[in-house]
Amino acid sequence: MAAFEIRPATRDDIPAVVALLADDPLGAQRESPDDLAPYLTAFERLSGDPNQRLPVVVRDGRVVGTLQLTIIPGLSRRGTTRSVIEAVRVHADERGSGLGTLLIEWAIAESRRQGCQLVQLTSDRTRADAHRFYERLGFTASHTGFKLGL
Repeated sequence: MAAFEIRPATRDDIPAVVALLADDPLGAQRESPDDLAPYLTAFERLSGDPNQRLPVVVRDGRVVGTLQLTIIPGLSRRGTTRSVIEAVRVHADERGSGLGTLLIEWAIAESRRQGCQLVQLTSDRTRADAHRFYERLGFTASHTGFKLGL
């Protein structure tokens, strides 16, 4: 695998991150890469929250992967701190290269560094390939998720 860097996203990375979010059938329906204002506002909120991580993977000067990691202190499970992995994206040109595995391994290692005892994620039920990927990395489909739009 050619050299890459995983580092915190900067404001200048947001257009590339949004393009990654929009580059699949589900993202194409819910993301708006032509209107960066709400993403920049969200980035400012994330940047100011010590429980948020927004890494990017950079190869040859180009953002080719990202995810969002949220650290959640809790009372349940005897005061367990958990992390939630969301918005995992790898550029189409990089899929199958092992970059996704390295990105998830980074998130697990960062979760350990933050004192988490549990890592969780959700994945849209239509993403069968992603489900196989997560299961291969040791995640189990243990819960049913629910959402309520506000």
